[in-house]
Amino acid sequence: MEKKVAGKNGDVYVPYAQREGAESIVYFTRDLSGEGLEKIYKRVAEKLSGKVAIKLHTGEKHGPNIIPRPWVENLVKNELPKATIVETNTYYVGDRYTTPEHRETLKVNGWTFCPVDIMDEEGTCDLPVKNGKWFDHMTMGKNIVNYDSLLVLTHFKGHTQGGFGGSAKNIGIGCADGRIGKAMIHTTPGSADMWDIKTEEFMERMMESAKAVCDNFKEHIVFINVMRNMSVSCDCEGLSAAPVVTPNVGILASLDILAIDQACVDLVYAMKEEDHHDLVERIESRHGLRQLSYMKELGMGNDRYRLIDIDNDDKEIDAKMAVEGVKPFKSEE
Repeated sequence: MEKKVAGKNGDVYVPYAQREGAESIVYFTRDLSGEGLEKIYKRVAEKLSGKVAIKLHTGEKHGPNIIPRPWVENLVKNELPKATIVETNTYYVGDRYTTPEHRETLKVNGWTFCPVDIMDEEGTCDLPVKNGKWFDHMTMGKNIVNYDSLLVLTHFKGHTQGGFGGSAKNIGIGCADGRIGKAMIHTTPGSADMWDIKTEEFMERMMESAKAVCDNFKEHIVFINVMRNMSVSCDCEGLSAAPVVTPNVGILASLDILAIDQACVDLVYAMKEEDHHDLVERIESRHGLRQLSYMKELGMGNDRYRLIDIDNDDKEIDAKMAVEGVKPFKSEE
């Protein structure tokens, strides 16, 4: 039997004390509200300039767990009045498979307060993947190159295929176009199963796609993860998503994509067993932790970080302190 090596196997969680390398800054607030989102956004806003895109999972029709629309509307109107929400069509047949279906879903979910660019509506472009194992390029919605800066605004949650969905999943899958790029990540050419690529290989392909996006925007990309309504299911599943049982936590922001996704995973693992059991099982059963170790191998950021509590005079805290006192999940919190 192959020996499991922490960091290479996506079902092995690596404790903070066993990690090596530099530290990045991750900001944290427990304020799950439009005001909290705006407050933490200001900590990373200076990196955004020019024509700004917001990569957001806008959800299937009536999706119950997406980031609340009023929060995003508040942020756009107060801080980013000229920004554009960007999306791509889905690989699977559903409410967002074609551009007309997608635009109808956007209306249903209330994403009408600012422009929404479905980036693959009029074609694709190729972004280079540097030092990739699986790709030398990724096919994206062509309009991605029309923007100077990118705010990656992510609902952190579980994911049926990836184990969890953080910032890297948001751009790795979410910027790849709906027909070519997403197929490159999900499907072995010629396979009758469109979802046949799984576990470590899937995570690596997804991270290489995310790297292409990060490299495109260079220092003009920032990340915000909202740890609220964390079903083990992705927002792609809409009303079919599994019921939420994991407690709400807060909002995180960083300039480092690996650090922010690692911090969210660390906060989940720092919860009590009864609070994190379902989400941890989903992450490990899909080998989702390979997202983190492969990002580190690709040089996408640091898995060590300083967690800054902006609710308490920028005190530096650890994951356990961040989730201390979280309450059992209740809908409409």
